[in-house]
Formats: sequence, C-alpha cells, structure tokens
Amino acid sequence: MGLFDGLGGVVSDLLNGRPVNLLAVAEDVFQNAGGLDGVLTQLNQSGLSHQVASWIGTGDNIPITADQIRAALSSEQLRGLASKLGIDISKVPELLAEHLPTAVDQASPNGTLPLSAS
Repeated sequence: MGLFDGLGGVVSDLLNGRPVNLLAVAEDVFQNAGGLDGVLTQLNQSGLSHQVASWIGTGDNIPITADQIRAALSSEQLRGLASKLGIDISKVPELLAEHLPTAVDQASPNGTLPLSAS
C-alpha cells in the first residue's frame, strides 16, 4: 500500500468534491526528496524522530502539528503539493499534519516500511 492510498476521499472533500489522486500527486512532489524515506528523513532531522517512529511502529501514532510540518518541509515542497492539489499553500501543512501519521502507519504494516514505499 502506498503512502497516500485511501486518502483521496478526504482530499476530495477538502477540494469541494473534486476527485484527486493524492498518491500520485504526493509521489510526484516528494520524489525529489527521496520519496517516503526522504520525507521521513527530513522529519527525523527536524527533531520529529519520536513521532515518525510511532507511525512506523505498531503502537499509537503520535500526532504532528502543522507548524512542525512547515518547519520540516521546504517551502518548495509545500508549494508543489499545493499546486498539484489546486489548494492554497496554507492548507497543505494542516492536511499533512492530519493525514501523514495515518498514511505512514498504513504504509508500514507490522512496523516496517516496505522497500516499495519509498
């Protein structure tokens, strides 16, 4: 299962019912960062390793805030995702903060990331 599988309905609701393939958009935008592994590395390097480990592990997911997303990811990454989704850049950190923990959790069955997730 990919990083953003199953989240299309949420983004569709956010975009007033316009369907979006969030998986394809996210993979495209984050490919330059090394895919899922690269994004998780950025989060780890920003002091969020405890949160990231909880998403990959089998226990409860520790939440992340929109401010932490803004600090960890580059403006270019946030702009790219906003552009691809057709939403204001200010909505991207909130969207990721709300859904990234669950997406990573779902992409890491049994507490490990499959090689194809990156």
